[in-house]
Order: sequence, then structure tokens, then C-alpha cells
Amino acid sequence: MESSSRSNGLLAEVRFESRGAVGLVTLDRRKALNALTHAMCIAIDDQLAEWAKHADIAVVVIRSGDDRAFCAGGDVRSLYDCGIALKRGLPEGRVAREFIRDEYRMNRHIKIYPKPYVAFIDGVTLGGGLGVSVHGSHRIATERTLFAVPEAAIGLIPDVGASYVLPRLPGESGSYLGLTGARINTADVVALGIATHCVPSVRLNDLLDDLVRADWSGDAHGIVDEIIGLYAVDSGVPYLAAHSRVIEHCFAHDDIAAILEALDGAGCAVTAEAAAMIRTMSPTSLKLTLAANRRGRRLSFDDCMVMEYRLIQSILLHSDFYEGVRALLIDKDRGPRWDPPVLESVDEAKVARYFVAPPTGDLTFVD
Repeated sequence: MESSSRSNGLLAEVRFESRGAVGLVTLDRRKALNALTHAMCIAIDDQLAEWAKHADIAVVVIRSGDDRAFCAGGDVRSLYDCGIALKRGLPEGRVAREFIRDEYRMNRHIKIYPKPYVAFIDGVTLGGGLGVSVHGSHRIATERTLFAVPEAAIGLIPDVGASYVLPRLPGESGSYLGLTGARINTADVVALGIATHCVPSVRLNDLLDDLVRADWSGDAHGIVDEIIGLYAVDSGVPYLAAHSRVIEHCFAHDDIAAILEALDGAGCAVTAEAAAMIRTMSPTSLKLTLAANRRGRRLSFDDCMVMEYRLIQSILLHSDFYEGVRALLIDKDRGPRWDPPVLESVDEAKVARYFVAPPTGDLTFVD
């Protein structure tokens, strides 16, 4: 039985099918490394709702149809174009708000999904790729996994639930990832708990076949655990583990300038690299990212999503996002002119204004 979305029909960029008791989602927007469009988010959300109602679907699996990437984030260029219209007060600008709203609702749907949700995180997984994987019950990395949340490099913040996930990673590794945009490999992804298992990429199809053939008469989550366990392998030695103490020491500060001072004084390669990466980021994005991570420690998942929605709506009305996309993705001169250009010009009052509910209203959820 092949299923289609209730929104825009079966999209070329994302395919849905039922294999036995497995609801299979295949991301297939290859030219963009499976970057999520607005339509893809709506389609995935609709299909999850449909499968949740069907007793013959026991588990959902999401995978990539591309060998290079699982999901390289959201469709930033589309958000850029819609955001420009939003700043100009044009009617089509509403799509920027709707895109974020519908993506976040999809992320939350994955978080609360009543059936096992298994993500094959095979390949590059950036930004929005977190939202369609890390919130699921089972996250499978492979030897090809490369993970990062690099949004501050284009004037955004790590979102799609990152303000909930990052503060709950061991030590200050979440602050390190969010502020530097550092890319980490399979061993670190598993060691930090971003992935729950490691399976060789060549075994993923066999794993999927076993899920299709499984007897689902018992506890579905336990059955998934057992089947994945047959394929799981050691993920190797994590790089960050050897530096966890210095990362925790440097990133424990609640001020970016203090973090940079600690990194500069640590005198090792990993801290020097971290400091260099931070200094390329939008000063506003850095302060918003750190503030969101600190607040996210105390918030529920839903409250984190509402907070992130407020932040993104405010960011879309300012210049750094557009300058970041121009410099890194359009002109590719890699020389963004941030406004303001220095951390000292981003005071606490300015940061606080980004956390205020937008005039159009807060993000809401319908269960």
C-alpha cells in the first residue's frame, strides 16, 4: 500500500510508502542534500498523522534517498526570499512565518509520536536535519554521519528544538556545538546521545527488511530495540571526550566574551579552533544562541519551541540573516558584514527584545 500526503499529493522531494507494518519516509531532494522545503514539512506532518491512526503501521522509518546526506537543514534560500518579502510588508512574506510554524509543528509531532520513530542518520545532518531525527525514539548513525548546527554562521540560531536538545547534552558540549557550528563525526554523535545506535550504512537495508518482516504482536518499542541491537556496532573513540573537561570549563560562562577569554587562555588546539570559529559568527546570533540554551535548560520541549519561534520571527526582521545567506550561499565571498559587528554592541536589552512574542501571535500546537 502506498500512501500520499493529504496536503500536496505525493511530492518528488519526499516519498511515503508502507512496507508491511513499516511506514517509510524517504527524503529525496538530492540537488539540495534533502534540505526541507515548506511543502515537505507539511507532507511529513500529514503523513505521520495518517499513520498514527492506522493499527497496521507499527513503526515509522525516515531515511535519505541520497548517499551524501540525510538532511542538510531547512530550505534557507526559500526562507531568505520569503523573509525579504516579510521585511518589505508584502503579502507573500507570511510564508516565512508559516514555514517556521509548520516545520516546528512537525518537529513537535515527531517528539510526541506514539509509535517508534526510527531515523537513519546516514550522511550529512545539519540544522533542520536535527528536527526530523533527534526528536525520534531511535536515531541510527553510520560511519558516514556528519552532524552540526551551524546556524549562527548565517545569522540564525540553532532551532527546530535545539534549545531543548543542546542544553541536555553532556557537560557544555551543547554550548560548544551551538556557538561554534563544529562538525562532529559518528563516535561523538553516539557518545553525546544525539544518536542512540551506530549501524554500518551497508546494513541499513537489511535492518529495514527485518523491521518489515518482524512480528509486531508485542511492545513495538521493545521490538525495535531488539532488531536494531542485532545490527549495532561500536561507534569508535569520540574526539570530544578527550577534551570534555576544557570544553566544560570554557563554555560554562554565561557571556560570550568570557567564553572567548577562557578559550584564548586554554592554550590547546581544540579551544583555539573553537575561538576562531566563534569569531566568524554573527555577534547577535551568538548572544541569542547562548541565551536560548541557558533558558532552554529549564523549559519544556513545547516552551522551547515557542521561544525559538519568537526568536526566528524577530531575526527575520533584522539584517544579519540576510547578510549571512548572501555571504555564504549567494555571493559566497564568506565575508559577512554583521550589524552590529562586535559583541559589545549587543547589549542585554537588545537580546531581551528578541524573546518577546511577535505581534502576529505565538506558536501554538493542536493535539
